[in-house]
Amino acid sequence: MNTLLNNKITGNKSETVSFLILALILIILFPLVFDIFRLNLVSKYLSLSFAALGLVLCWGYGGILSLGQGVFWGLGGYAMAAFLKLEAAANIAKEAGSDQLKALTTVGMPDFMDWNQITELPYIWYPFKSFPLTLVMVLVLPGIVSYIIGVAMFKRRVSGVYFAIITQAFCWIMEILFVTRQGWTGGIKGITDLRTCMGWDIRTVSAQYILYFVTVFLVMAMILLGKYILNSKLGRLLVATRDMENRVRFSGYDVADFKIFIFCLSAVISAVGGAMFVLNVGFMSPKLVTIEPSIYMVIFCAFGGRLSLVGSIYGTLLVCFGRTFFSELFPELWMFLMGTAFILITMVFPRGVAGIVEDYTSRLKDFLKKYAPGSKQKTALSKLDDTELALEPVYVEFENPKGAK
Repeated sequence: MNTLLNNKITGNKSETVSFLILALILIILFPLVFDIFRLNLVSKYLSLSFAALGLVLCWGYGGILSLGQGVFWGLGGYAMAAFLKLEAAANIAKEAGSDQLKALTTVGMPDFMDWNQITELPYIWYPFKSFPLTLVMVLVLPGIVSYIIGVAMFKRRVSGVYFAIITQAFCWIMEILFVTRQGWTGGIKGITDLRTCMGWDIRTVSAQYILYFVTVFLVMAMILLGKYILNSKLGRLLVATRDMENRVRFSGYDVADFKIFIFCLSAVISAVGGAMFVLNVGFMSPKLVTIEPSIYMVIFCAFGGRLSLVGSIYGTLLVCFGRTFFSELFPELWMFLMGTAFILITMVFPRGVAGIVEDYTSRLKDFLKKYAPGSKQKTALSKLDDTELALEPVYVEFENPKGAK
């Protein structure tokens, strides 16, 4: 039973090793090597990696390319930002000692609502007064939106490039909605000046360390969740749906339900990353929900390997570190350098970083099997080398054949 459970959660031996190496890097190596500024950057990158994880499940194994993953990531972020903003407004109301300050602001209201002459809190903001309810909304809100999109598309058998274009259009619609509804969302500036969570100052060094480890823990938990699903019967059906959709449908399964499930799950995983981004960085903007971040999330997934959950984390970290490194050293050329790297990795290594590691690991295993001390193949080869092959002359004598004279 334990073996079965372990196989379902961690997968095969190579997957377990890659997971443990990633855990060692994130939990031990990075905190020892980086200062708090760089470690906070890693937290930010890891928050983005949740969207790449969701895309591995949705695109890599479900065959559903979503170009609007940033919307679900942003919904989780906006939900958390709404709670933090209401808490910040309540703190300002407590600190407002003068009658003049109270006269200039609406006590307890977010500043951008006050600037837009909104005097009462909108109803859609009421759930974000409670922290437990906010956590529920972080998961439920993107789940509902993705379910509506999934039912509308997959039940009508819309897939492939058409679905990708529709998700991108939806991403654009949501950006316009967030920008134009300035009184509810903060407009183009978004929701800023977020300082505390349940009275805990999230800007201190100790808070940034704690949030980093919380982010790492959630990333690890999402990887294990994804592995559990992929190693179950549901995961095998997802792969079968991706490769032979009509055959699965003729076998009596409702293919649309599988697609809706994996699409909703990827949206919820992305939303968790958005919520952690707000806690790590302290703001949320509609520029993070647009088409550009969504395309970047697809690049994270493709660069790391769209069939590898662990690879998607490496892909996100490498692309983000590369973007930071090139933009600091070559501020005028970094976009060309990053574009060249994307093209090369896509053309030369279509399976991403995970494919490169897998190929070289298999070659190393073959080498060790042949030449490692005590290996069976080496023993057989050495015996063959020690064997002296002596060819002795063979003489054939023919007796006097019949009829010969």
